[in-house]
Amino acid sequence: MGLLALLLEICSLVVLLSADPDLLFANRKDIRVVNVAFNQTSTTSTVFAGGLGDAAAVDFIWSQGALFWTDIQVELIQRKDVVTGKDSDIISTGLITPDGLACDWVGLKLYWTDAETDRIEVSQLDGSSRKVLVWENIDQPRAVTLDPLQGYLFWTDWGEEPKIEFAGMDGSDRAVIVSEHIEWPNGLTIDYDTSRIYWTDAKLQYINSCRYDGSDRTSLAEGGVTPHPFSLTLFEDTIYWTDWETNSIHACNKQTGQIHAPVLTDLTPMDIHVYSSSRQPIREVNPCAGNGGCSHLCLLSPRPPFYACACPTGVPLSGDNRTCAMGAENILLLARRVDVRRISLDTPDYTDIKLPVTHIKHAFAIDYDPVDDFVYWTDDGVKAIRRAKLDGTESQYVVRTNLDKPDGVAIDWIARNMYWTDWGHQRIEVARLNGSSRKVLLKDNIKKPRAIALHPVKGLMYWTDWSSEARIERAALDGSGRMVLLNTSIEWPNGITIDYAASKIYWGDGRLDKIEVMDLDGNNRLVLKEDFTPHVFGFSLLGEYVYWTDWQSRTIERCNKNTGEGHEVLIEELADLMGLKAVNVNMVVGTNPCSDSNGRCSHLCFHRPTGHVCACPTGMELLPDLRTCIFPEAFLLLCFRDDVQRVSLETEFNNVDIPLAGVEGASSLDFDFSVGMIYWSDQKVKKISKAYMNGTGREDVIEFGISHPTSVAVDWIAHNIYFIDMSKKRIEVSRLDGYSRRVLIWQNVSQPNALCLDPAAGYMYFADWEPNTIVRAHLDGSNWKTIRRNSGKAIGLTIDFIDNRLYWANLDNLVIESTDMLGLNHRVIQRERPQFQPIGVTQFREFVYWINGEERTIERAHKGDGSNQTVIQRLPNNTTAVDLLVFHGSRQMGWNDCASNNSGCEHLCLSLPNTTGGESSFRCECPTHYSLNIDGKTCSAPERFLLYSQKNLVGRLHTDYDQHPEVTLPIRDLKNVKAIEFDYAHDSLIWVDGKERDIMIAKTNGLDRRILVPHWDVDGTRNNPWDLAVDPYGRRLFWTDSVTNTINVTRLDGTPVGVFVTNPGQPRLITLIAEDGLMFWFNDNPDVQTIQRASLDGAPLLTILSEGINDVRALTADPIAKRLYWVDGNQPIIESSDLLGSSRETLISFRSPSTPVALAVAGNHLYWADKRQHRLQRVSLQRKRGDPQLVKEPLDFLTGLLAAGPLHNANHPCSRNNSGCSHLCVIKDGYPKCSCPTHLSLIDKALTTCGVPPTCTPLQFQCPSSDTCLPLEWRCDGSDDCVEPEDEGFDEKNCPYCPLDQFRCQSGECITAARRCDGNDDCHMGERDEDEMGCAPCEADQFECGSGECLAKIYLCNPEMNCLDASDEENCESVIPVAIKPEIAPVSNAAVGSLVSIGVISLFIIGVILLVRRWPWNQSGSSGGGHTHPCDQPSNSYTFQLNQLGGEHSTQKYLSRHGRVSRGGHVKSTNLHACKSNGKGGSSSSGALYERNRPTGASSNGSADRISSSNSSYPKETLNPPPSPVTERSHCTTEIYYTPAHKMNTAGPNMGRSYRHYKMRNIPPPPTPCSTDVCDDSEPIPKAHHHKHTRRKRGYAKVPNIDPINVDSEPYPPPPTPQYLSDSCPPSPSTGRSCFNPYPPPPSIATDSS
Repeated sequence: MGLLALLLEICSLVVLLSADPDLLFANRKDIRVVNVAFNQTSTTSTVFAGGLGDAAAVDFIWSQGALFWTDIQVELIQRKDVVTGKDSDIISTGLITPDGLACDWVGLKLYWTDAETDRIEVSQLDGSSRKVLVWENIDQPRAVTLDPLQGYLFWTDWGEEPKIEFAGMDGSDRAVIVSEHIEWPNGLTIDYDTSRIYWTDAKLQYINSCRYDGSDRTSLAEGGVTPHPFSLTLFEDTIYWTDWETNSIHACNKQTGQIHAPVLTDLTPMDIHVYSSSRQPIREVNPCAGNGGCSHLCLLSPRPPFYACACPTGVPLSGDNRTCAMGAENILLLARRVDVRRISLDTPDYTDIKLPVTHIKHAFAIDYDPVDDFVYWTDDGVKAIRRAKLDGTESQYVVRTNLDKPDGVAIDWIARNMYWTDWGHQRIEVARLNGSSRKVLLKDNIKKPRAIALHPVKGLMYWTDWSSEARIERAALDGSGRMVLLNTSIEWPNGITIDYAASKIYWGDGRLDKIEVMDLDGNNRLVLKEDFTPHVFGFSLLGEYVYWTDWQSRTIERCNKNTGEGHEVLIEELADLMGLKAVNVNMVVGTNPCSDSNGRCSHLCFHRPTGHVCACPTGMELLPDLRTCIFPEAFLLLCFRDDVQRVSLETEFNNVDIPLAGVEGASSLDFDFSVGMIYWSDQKVKKISKAYMNGTGREDVIEFGISHPTSVAVDWIAHNIYFIDMSKKRIEVSRLDGYSRRVLIWQNVSQPNALCLDPAAGYMYFADWEPNTIVRAHLDGSNWKTIRRNSGKAIGLTIDFIDNRLYWANLDNLVIESTDMLGLNHRVIQRERPQFQPIGVTQFREFVYWINGEERTIERAHKGDGSNQTVIQRLPNNTTAVDLLVFHGSRQMGWNDCASNNSGCEHLCLSLPNTTGGESSFRCECPTHYSLNIDGKTCSAPERFLLYSQKNLVGRLHTDYDQHPEVTLPIRDLKNVKAIEFDYAHDSLIWVDGKERDIMIAKTNGLDRRILVPHWDVDGTRNNPWDLAVDPYGRRLFWTDSVTNTINVTRLDGTPVGVFVTNPGQPRLITLIAEDGLMFWFNDNPDVQTIQRASLDGAPLLTILSEGINDVRALTADPIAKRLYWVDGNQPIIESSDLLGSSRETLISFRSPSTPVALAVAGNHLYWADKRQHRLQRVSLQRKRGDPQLVKEPLDFLTGLLAAGPLHNANHPCSRNNSGCSHLCVIKDGYPKCSCPTHLSLIDKALTTCGVPPTCTPLQFQCPSSDTCLPLEWRCDGSDDCVEPEDEGFDEKNCPYCPLDQFRCQSGECITAARRCDGNDDCHMGERDEDEMGCAPCEADQFECGSGECLAKIYLCNPEMNCLDASDEENCESVIPVAIKPEIAPVSNAAVGSLVSIGVISLFIIGVILLVRRWPWNQSGSSGGGHTHPCDQPSNSYTFQLNQLGGEHSTQKYLSRHGRVSRGGHVKSTNLHACKSNGKGGSSSSGALYERNRPTGASSNGSADRISSSNSSYPKETLNPPPSPVTERSHCTTEIYYTPAHKMNTAGPNMGRSYRHYKMRNIPPPPTPCSTDVCDDSEPIPKAHHHKHTRRKRGYAKVPNIDPINVDSEPYPPPPTPQYLSDSCPPSPSTGRSCFNPYPPPPSIATDSS
């Protein structure tokens, strides 16, 4: 490889040193050099730099041996050393579309343009000291060139007002030199000898020249010789330019304009330069020698001293005009969703520079620490707070746990703390600047906190809350002294900032569109500005100005902070603006006591108006020295109704809030010491939840099927949680995450309460308030016995694990009592006394602790005799404490077998007491209704059960309901459940969401929840599902729609199958007997209500019941007994019949008011849900008549009921891959058959695949296995055009005729005449050897054709051509057999001659038409010429560009199914041409645009190349951009939507087809260029959608010369207008990697009315 590289370099140097001029040019994927020699017959180029993304501009510095180029794909400026071959990146940030590049070979600088940022920039050759040179009044700069000999800079601008400008190379003396007769100025070059500039204009198609001042303008070339000139250069008397249409490099004489032969063809040429030292002459005196004494940039200038010093962007120049400041002093910091930027306020360009920080998803608020120069920002996309230096280095995450919606952030630069708001957790937190020592400051009555601002000197913080009760609040920096400053006339207070000098608060209101100000105490409120502020968001203040970002106008603005005057837009057209911070990076203001050694605090120091205080992070306690924080050994957990606090046992019992969100009605508490997690029950929200001790990691553990949770207890060994539901009279257990939930005790208890566990011993203890007992049971709920009677209403039951005693509070007797673990050795620890109401009880070491609810105190006494009673803390009067625990490791000790890997149990491991004196034992258990397998470890799901739905929940009931309690499925957010079904194979519930009108599906454990059928389909169709039924064999969901009155089918994966019943009526309730392929439904027709039946595909439809059918409320079927059951809501009764409506009988007549709403058959019983009676009932189907049995009550708001169980027929044929059916498998006559929705039909030979019925025109035909329509003339043409293997030869069968040189087989197949009578069987599809029959010598009754075959004489002169050479129709007057010769009336010779003439002329015309139609558009030809590509021909057709079809190889993607030719080996095409000959046989670079194997016309439903909704919706980005280097170029046009007038009446496929409004198969319609009330002229190309959406650019349209005689008036309606259009722009490296179109974009309606 090294030798090869050396040879390449040597070859390159040889080229460069040759006598003829060398051209250096960008060729998109590479940089090349070509030596110009006009006398050579062929010219080749050398690749100098390859493997590029999309090189656009190129230049060089001869003296440095360096090449530079821009790559607009990777957004880089790169360099290559000619000698070493080393590549390097020069500019890698802040580039978007660097269209132009120029090298200053004297001052050694790089200049470039960026058409997207609208800037001209300059830097050192290594990319350092980068500076924005021109930024004002510049719209779309492209080409740039330099004259370092005189210090001039020239550039082209093709924006709203196209022009050519010049300035000094230092940006001085700027002037417009060309502004007339200029549209798309592309290339630009200089003749240094004559001081003239030359430029190209791609729209006006010329090359012009003028002096530096714009005078003496002349034209060198124009019109057809310059169809689309791009870049140009000059060498001696010759101009060289690149052309996008010809894909070549051309040349002409600069004096005469005489055109030379093309230098090089078959390129994708971009920028071009003559690579010669003569193009970079040496300046005698270099003003920038020694960098001109400048500290950074020395820029040449046309005025004395002919140079100027300059500084990098944003950095000001000092007073000596040579030295730059250390950096920008006053800056704006901007959070912009996916990046963070800085903007210097010290220079007038206000250039935004992106910090090189990655992985930003949604930056929100931003602040700055002037001490350490760190920028801080919140990111609610990654839920983190991050920081980085001003240059983007040292990027790190500061806080990244337990954040939900981090919003505002503020830095206390004195105390070195960071504050932030989190409106997801509804709180304000603080931490050290490195994220340590985190503490929740405020969490009560905070709803949506947003912006936050600090006043560290005064010790105050301010924040906004944009909830429905919007307000601005203030508190001390430790959260104390909180007060509302403002809560009136305020809506969306987004940003807030403080004027420290004037002691003012400023804020912006995004809804009221105001900026207001008030004093720090909330007085003297004033409106500063209320106009031109449509949506203020980020907000800051610096010096005399307030700054803000505006979401709506996408701008950064400022105004005077005192008057509101001086409103100025600093930056516009910048999307995704979020937070803003204006800072002086060198200014550190103020001090407070926390600045001195952190106020002597060990962790957090807060300055307050009254002085500083020390504080501890969550989880630590402050020692009595009020400075030092420690982790306590033990503490009390105090549970209030709405809060949980820690009470110290070591530091004077100070309380610390645990920041728990969502606590509303707490009733009990427990903890898991090993992980520091607390668990609590909440009776108000009916949940059991958990969180870490610092408040993080909050989760709901139990949230379904629980009514009144009164007590929780943690098994810290087996990692289970036990809880009591007093309302349901149950004790349950689950894993600590809430899974594997099992009901342990649910019978023979009345009011269970006060639960505690002894996991090491295997026991649980609880109180039963009715009849006032204390009970002990095994941990699996078995063997429970009463150990203490007459205990009163015991609460706060707790265990002393050291002395093995129980303690509890007796609410009836108001005493605290104790016994041993068997209920013996009773003691009274605290007797009844005035003002005494014991609530929670706990024990630690030598003391018993309790809550005195009467006096609101926490008290303790000795655990043995109750001595040393002490009040350790008094609680606030407005609080209600409910439980008390001691958090210490000694409270959770011990071991059992369940501690190790759950003892192998799949779900629950429950420890059992050691009653034999041996090793401890355990038992594996399963969730309720699940059964333990024979291995004693794993579990199996229930086989048969009932599911019932209430309004907002679904329950499961075992069929043996006496022995198994019901459970609630843990599925969240059930809203108004209307109907339910069950997918047994996947253990999934399906239901109708009556609120959202969606059909939903989820696992019974609550996972994998998703929408199965949305209320609104993607195509805008509205679904209103009413009832459901599942076919478990075909895995299809049948559902009725109450709006469309149809029966629909959807696969259980959510993909639609279609509509199967659309008969008149109103199908509502539906049920299936899937085993027999039958469905039944209630037709709620207002005239006659009926029950109907059909196969699953809707046919045949039978009305089986009509008489006496009234208001059917429920319908179900018994697949075993083959009977129907339904509820007549009028009477009400439950009736039954067989499957044909016969054998009708009444099962139940309700005597009491009842409203049965659902039926289900399970086993030998019929179940129903009674909405009025709030119960489930059943009746035996064996006894038929009998009293109903109560199954379950009370159950409010019942809506549905179903019976679930395994499949009745495991070998059902439709259960195996749907029996191969594409849509629906149906059992008919005992066999599986495939069926289709109403809009489809079976289209394949196997009758398994559904598709759109053929929709081909009379001029088209369709292959059996394809949804494609082919042109009719392709039938019987001798070429097999049906591409599917099973269709081989179809289009050549049953042909009505064969050409004169072919033989027609009986199958219709045509074979060549040479294969007739050749001894081989060539008719493969018909009778054997039929082409060998009747061969000469002929029989007596046969005629020998001139072509050799034998023909029965009866076929002579019939008059059909039966011989291949038509010899059977020659000399007919003499040879027609008498037997078949008809009586013919005499005809005159003149008439015969006329008829013959007419026939000959008709045949000639038909032949010409067929010849023209069959002539291939894409002819072979050499690259040298002689072949004119159809894309180059003038056309009267309206056209659109190929990139509308989707980019590279779009014709293959959208119009060609497999990209194959016909089996004949050639491509057949119609009016959609193949594009851009490559000079090697004329093949297309992207394939034929309309190939015979994939024309449009028939349904392509289900095909792989079907355009998705994203490809056919409007609006679209850049549907039809003008040609430019950034979009794919295939240089062709096509005629899909607008057909030329001369083709309107051509009888061929796709000729003259009317325009399909919004629809054309496989191809989206083009956008309307502009609305008809704005544009008068017809425009051949839709407007480009330039990706800088907010800027309006100017472009022009060249309307083709259409002969009005040949064009009908508006033969086609206009295509649809997109909802969002941006103006077109000239071709550029940023908009035009598209196929070239000879007609440029239309004029901008904003700037040009022509």
